[in-house]
Amino acid sequence: MARALIRHERPGPVNPSDRIDSIDALRGVALLGVLAINLVMEFRVSIFEQFLPAARPAPPLDRAVETVLMLAVDLKAFALFSLLFGVGLAIQFEHLSACPRRALLLFRRLIVLVTFGLIHLCLIWNGDILAEYAVAGLIVLPFLFGPRWLLAGGAAAFLGVYLAMQIWPPAGLFPSFTSIQRDVQEANQIYATGSFGEVFAFRLREIPLFVPLHVYMFPRTLGLFLFGALVWRSGALRKPHQALLFSTAAGCIGLGAFLVLPGSSGSVEATGIGKLATPVGTIALALGYGATILAIANLASGKALLGWAVPLGRMAFTNYLAQSLIFGWIFYGYGLGLFGSIGAAKALVMGLAVYIAQVFFSAWWLGRYRYGPVEWLWRTLMYGTVQPMSLAPLTRSI
Repeated sequence: MARALIRHERPGPVNPSDRIDSIDALRGVALLGVLAINLVMEFRVSIFEQFLPAARPAPPLDRAVETVLMLAVDLKAFALFSLLFGVGLAIQFEHLSACPRRALLLFRRLIVLVTFGLIHLCLIWNGDILAEYAVAGLIVLPFLFGPRWLLAGGAAAFLGVYLAMQIWPPAGLFPSFTSIQRDVQEANQIYATGSFGEVFAFRLREIPLFVPLHVYMFPRTLGLFLFGALVWRSGALRKPHQALLFSTAAGCIGLGAFLVLPGSSGSVEATGIGKLATPVGTIALALGYGATILAIANLASGKALLGWAVPLGRMAFTNYLAQSLIFGWIFYGYGLGLFGSIGAAKALVMGLAVYIAQVFFSAWWLGRYRYGPVEWLWRTLMYGTVQPMSLAPLTRSI
């Protein structure tokens, strides 16, 4: 009897040629929303300034920029990124299905991400989201070994906890008005004029103020991770149904706008179950945005229209960290020291310039290499072997 040849292959990352362009395009577009919010609301000024009365009215153009970002982008961009992270985790889980070390490799992948996040948080910018995503991924990982109903039930449970917290916020979770006010005053001085050492020390002192924000959003992150994994496992992203995507986009954007806009003027005070309108509307808008971009990206004309975003999305990790380095240098005292001195509109223009530069850089880089530099390091540390960077075809051992 002839013996069948058995192919022995080391587990490795998803080949770039096997990636789904529409998902990478969505990630690249979502990165613009994250950039805009991080830049205007956190790098330019203290994130805690939004919890204090305005010291002086902003010019009309700056107010318009801030209003549009808060209504249309703010937490929606982060919700979209959470969904995409869940999709990515499910893709990795499926990709390693034949590997007996699957759980170990995915665990190592998330531990490496925690490490990156802590370095980012301490040395570059304390608005980091990577560490939270890694911890959430560790909690979500066991769910991936279960059936789809477990993913659905987990997503519903965690999102239910998040929504319940909107009505009954945990007592004592958030810092006092006085501590926030004091922190903003220090931030305006230290971030604008401090040396790297002074900024570093203040950044560490601020971490306890950031923790409640992460705790407040953590159930939503878990729920959206699980929902993203559920969407992937359903097959909706592998064989997208255009009519379903466009109808989902229209329905979710319509519902989201209906829920979010009434409370934007401040004339409607949310009480009781009314407090759920904005958080539910935010999630609906994120789903609507995602469905819209995926639907367009899967059209023949849409592939040409959004093709520029694919390399950017494939290097989203590298680009995210690069943005932190660039904006830290622009706004903090060890660089240009523009913290607190420019308006939202001017900051957004600067951010768009950085984003456009990253579009061109990502296309140039991926025309020569398989992965972005940080993506390559992440995969190398995850698999424990140096991953190839060349675009030359890989040879497989048999």
